[in-house]
Amino acid sequence: MSVQAVDPTTGVVRLGGAGQRVVRELESLTRCEVRATVLGHLQRGGSPVAFDRILATQFGEAAAHLAMAGRYGRMVRLSAGRIEDVDLDEAVREIKLVDPGSPLVRTARALGIAFGDE
Repeated sequence: MSVQAVDPTTGVVRLGGAGQRVVRELESLTRCEVRATVLGHLQRGGSPVAFDRILATQFGEAAAHLAMAGRYGRMVRLSAGRIEDVDLDEAVREIKLVDPGSPLVRTARALGIAFGDE
């Protein structure tokens, strides 16, 4: 089900429900369970900024190209400012830990972000 709404400040028609439509189509084509993820449910740092939206679009485009090329078992990543793909086995070969004392974690905690360890 698609939902249309007009943004009162811009007059632009905004559509909704596209993610669930894609889920249904992928499930039909692949006969596999597919789930949609809402960016706002994943993030904990507030509303997405332009960088988040552009990065998500670039990841989606790169992942679509991998699928169209039949290059399965790979994932896209941001590495040194570039979108790349990497074999899943390589991506998970070793555990990558986050230093709980790092400046990024300290900043997140100062902003009230919880990591479930307190």
